[in-house]
Amino acid sequence: RRDRHVIDTRIMLSAGALPSSRPRLAAASRSVPSSPRFPARPPHRARLVVTNAAPQQMLVFVPPHPLVKHWIAVLRSAETPTPVFRSAAQELGKILLYELTREWLPTMDGQVMTPTGHLADATFVDPTKPIVFVPVLRAGLVLLEGSQTLVPSSVTYHVGYARDETTLESTCYLNKLPSRLDKESQIVVSDLMLATGGTMLQTVQDLVGRGADPSNIRILATFAAPPALQRLNDAFPGLRVYTGMIDAELDERGFIVPGCGDAG
Repeated sequence: RRDRHVIDTRIMLSAGALPSSRPRLAAASRSVPSSPRFPARPPHRARLVVTNAAPQQMLVFVPPHPLVKHWIAVLRSAETPTPVFRSAAQELGKILLYELTREWLPTMDGQVMTPTGHLADATFVDPTKPIVFVPVLRAGLVLLEGSQTLVPSSVTYHVGYARDETTLESTCYLNKLPSRLDKESQIVVSDLMLATGGTMLQTVQDLVGRGADPSNIRILATFAAPPALQRLNDAFPGLRVYTGMIDAELDERGFIVPGCGDAG
């Protein structure tokens, strides 16, 4: 049974209508009747929903969780040492991956024998349908460092891109993707930041060119900016993006502002 107090943020990006700042959210509070034994939940526990969401438009999920905000703050700080920065990115990656796989992992039902000698119904993640992880080197690797313990069945294919700091265009230097991908494959592409969107767009184009269905591709990133989100939405409206923060703009170097600097 789904907990009626679960918080789920969904942001719809309409083609040609991406805001220049953070997308707006419509908050709809769910009142919980009070009783002498079970007092009402605090008023700030609300379910955030999208209004007038249309099919086949890219959705961006920003989980409103205190730990997401905490690790984003650690990543932002210029005083954060490199080892702590890496640890923070790894922890944030776990949280975002947990949200990304919610109601998405293929499952199978069965029964298990408990230590008390009784049968109990059980649901397992289907090991015959592994999740495909595609980290974009190098920064995308850290977000998936906890994936092996979080997701029971997965395969990993690496891709690497280098960005020209003058043109801001990306060039592929490593591609370990298989020649063909099943249309039903569930794919997670990770990169630390979605700034201009060039690298992620090329990666998704390559995946689709090998048979992947855009609606089965989910993107994982710590920070995202409107130029990248608009670019992805225009090309592949069926995508879903999970990120810890959407910042308003890019500077002249193509860095997300305020962002967390050049962490690629």
